[in-house]
Amino acid sequence: MALTFTEEQEELRTTLRRFLTDKAPSAAVRRAMDSAEGHDLQLWRQMADQLGLHGLALPEEYGGSGGGPVELGIVLEETGRILLPSPYFATVALAGQALTASRDEAAKARWLPAIADGTLTATLALAEERGSWRLEDIETSAENGTLSGTKMFVVDGHSADLILVVARAGTGLGLFAVDGDAPGVTRTRLETLDPTRRLARVDLDGAPALRVGPGGDATAYLRTVLDLVAVALAAEQVGGAQACLDAAVAYAKVRVQFGRPIGSFQAIKHKCADLLVAVEGARSAAYHAMAVAAAELPLSAEQLVPAELPVSAALAAACCAQAFTHTAKENIQIHGGIGYTWEHDAHLYLKRAKSSEQLFGGPAAHRSRLADLVGI
Repeated sequence: MALTFTEEQEELRTTLRRFLTDKAPSAAVRRAMDSAEGHDLQLWRQMADQLGLHGLALPEEYGGSGGGPVELGIVLEETGRILLPSPYFATVALAGQALTASRDEAAKARWLPAIADGTLTATLALAEERGSWRLEDIETSAENGTLSGTKMFVVDGHSADLILVVARAGTGLGLFAVDGDAPGVTRTRLETLDPTRRLARVDLDGAPALRVGPGGDATAYLRTVLDLVAVALAAEQVGGAQACLDAAVAYAKVRVQFGRPIGSFQAIKHKCADLLVAVEGARSAAYHAMAVAAAELPLSAEQLVPAELPVSAALAAACCAQAFTHTAKENIQIHGGIGYTWEHDAHLYLKRAKSSEQLFGGPAAHRSRLADLVGI
């Protein structure tokens, strides 16, 4: 298992960072998050048409480039670095990975090509009104080809063309595809802490749905999907954490107090050193999980559950969420008063960090699962 990147992967990172620096500076991010759509439509098309990012981690037979979790992680780390407001995370990291791992050839042929060329936006709906991200707590029901229930905190659920809904069918769980504008679907955008990522409430009242993935109880498949989602979110959090560290160090070099740059004071040096340790630890956990996912997927026909992915995903999810929140808080502290102003970007990173920390389960939930997996 390789924990280093190939020359092509490094070139992907370099190209994407240059592209995003040019096309999505801070001012553009703020314009996009305040717009009616919540993202830059032109940038969305450029990401698909010029860079092929939407199909990067999708199979070649469905219009993708044949990459996997590592390439997707690189993209998400770079988009997380600038807090890019975009349906990319929901469409590719959530729905795209769920469809790719489904072993449902009809579903993949129907939706993956449109995701790959950027003409379809999609998302994954899991949590419900109780606020739990546990599969055991799902109450939305599937019966006679329709869904009934309520989904909360659906990433870009207010605008997604396709919603993949986790629902209970009889005694087991399954994944069901619902058209965003289908009869019986009511979508409400939620007021949230993070203005760069939109969440929605989705009410389903007899909404027509098509089952995706394995029949019967699909819990094992859904856990694998959630592990892949955890790894993708961890990569994005690493990008945000690194941006906070970079901003803190840069400011410490130029902010003068008592006739000296504040970075020359021991307390600030220690803060920055501790942040570096936290970010590098998170990066190692995320990169390891990406490599494990790439090595173990797709599963063989006989294999239901990956061997190492559950452990590495839980570790990365807990570690990266905490590292991002910690660096975002300390970045504000090092900046002092200016770090609390609306004009400065520091607060946007803290809001993204706190929001992402609870998305798909908080660090405590991931640590609890990790303990169960390793038998502690």
